[in-house]
Amino acid sequence: MSAEPRLAGSRGHIPALEGLRGLAAIGIITTHVAFVTRMSFGTPVRRLFGRLDMLVAVFFAKTGFLLWRAHADHARRDRPGTARAVLPYLRARLVRIMPAYSVLVAVAMVVLPQNRVNGPVVWLRNLTLTQIYQRKFLVSGITHAWSLAVEMAYYLTLPALWTGMRNLRGAASRWRLPAVGAFGLSGLLFPLVPWHRLRLLPQGVNDQILPPAFSAWFASGMLLAELATARPGVLARLSRGQVARWGWWTAGGVALLATTVPRWFSEGFRHPSGREYAARNGLTAAMAFLVLGPVVLAPEGARFPVLESRPLQAIGRWSYGIFLWHLIVLHFAFPLTRTPLWTRRMGVIWPVTVAGSIAVGAASYRFIEEPARKALSPHS
Repeated sequence: MSAEPRLAGSRGHIPALEGLRGLAAIGIITTHVAFVTRMSFGTPVRRLFGRLDMLVAVFFAKTGFLLWRAHADHARRDRPGTARAVLPYLRARLVRIMPAYSVLVAVAMVVLPQNRVNGPVVWLRNLTLTQIYQRKFLVSGITHAWSLAVEMAYYLTLPALWTGMRNLRGAASRWRLPAVGAFGLSGLLFPLVPWHRLRLLPQGVNDQILPPAFSAWFASGMLLAELATARPGVLARLSRGQVARWGWWTAGGVALLATTVPRWFSEGFRHPSGREYAARNGLTAAMAFLVLGPVVLAPEGARFPVLESRPLQAIGRWSYGIFLWHLIVLHFAFPLTRTPLWTRRMGVIWPVTVAGSIAVGAASYRFIEEPARKALSPHS
């Protein structure tokens, strides 16, 4: 009897994930353009534009998958301790995130006139990614950095999780999936707690962007890491073949579309109730799982021609810079096209913003991210 094929996500670089990351970055830009052109509500298509920012869940799930995979594999092989030392891991994360982000903060504070009233405390909060723990933290050009603040919190939290689960190895590895699932479930319960009514959080702090609210998004990737490093099972068998892949992706699309139904969810950038927010996060966690699943659970060697195409690989490689800089590009897209803010000219603003963000993202990768990585990472 032939052995089960190794899964594509069990080790090494997965090019198709870069393509998905690139598509997610473009989706997030689309929502922000739709918001400032008043095209994020009113019709089914516009409501979808207004919810493509939920593709941040794909970023978080991909992070959870890649950072958790080594530990899942380590445990499945019944090896003691943990797969990675904490300090080198944290160093690598800081080197990846902070150089380009620090430049972004400086540029946003200096170049955008509305930010020149901000003092050193605002600079410090944003440079340390602690702004989400304060009230009225939004700063023009870097409002989207709340997601980086959440990611940074999880970079610090994951070592505690993998250390706490270090004994779930070998025969005890079967308990790893329930443990990660419980961690994800905590993020769906968090918004249901009336934190402000119970006076457990300061008034004005938005509990819906605090890190615990997003554990389901990270856990969806961590679950895939556990599945990808385990012996292939039912889900892996359901990931074989092109038809099966499209089944997964269609289900993920349905989960995302469900968040646009006005009977169930509010439109635009309104502050939802705790129940609505938990339901939306649950659907988008499922969406992220279903989008990434066919890629990481496919047999090793499976090809994804579109996701592995040169344009999407390039956009995926530059996606961090694209994400970082797109709001500043969007800011200047209006005067560049002689369009007043809030004018319904999405067809004009969107291509300018996407093209400009890709160009600036490529420059960020070439002149900031890669030089910083080479200068600050230990030489092999």
